[in-house]
Amino acid sequence: MQFIDQARIAVRAGRGGDGIVAFRREKYVPAGGPSGGDGGRGGDVWLEADPNLQTLLDFKYKRLFEAQEGRRGGPNKSTGASGDHLTIKVPCGTEVRDLRTGILLGDLTDRGQRLLVAAGGRGGLGNAHYLSNRNRAPEKCTEGRDGEEWNLQLELKLLAEVGIIGLPNAGKSTLISVLSAARPKIA
Repeated sequence: MQFIDQARIAVRAGRGGDGIVAFRREKYVPAGGPSGGDGGRGGDVWLEADPNLQTLLDFKYKRLFEAQEGRRGGPNKSTGASGDHLTIKVPCGTEVRDLRTGILLGDLTDRGQRLLVAAGGRGGLGNAHYLSNRNRAPEKCTEGRDGEEWNLQLELKLLAEVGIIGLPNAGKSTLISVLSAARPKIA
């Protein structure tokens, strides 16, 4: 198994669903008024620390992660379904940085610890929100907003379990090569 301790990924939260233009239509209600529903919220992207993972090898092959978009609104003031959240599992001890600025966004050290890395977009408003005394039949609705998009640097921090201290040319590298599968350069 190959050991990878750094990875670059792109995350994109879901876009909010669009609001709709709809009017209430029922028998014996000639002027039902606007009833367009709001769009659903886009899904968020979360990182979660998992003690069963030891390396960032999975991110070598898949680098783009996208959450689900929100659904559009419906008639009768029905709000669209929100997009499903996306949870990405990373090993415990992973540092998360913004790739562009290098700012530390979080350090996932404990089992089950979560970090929100991209928030989903808000859903658009249906025409029921634009009803006023002057405009009794609004034909206006808004689109859902885009979700956040980030490029991230993941870095796995490792703590050594054993340290070897000794004078130069005392045989430290030779000892490591005999005790383990490591092949250090021996002078």
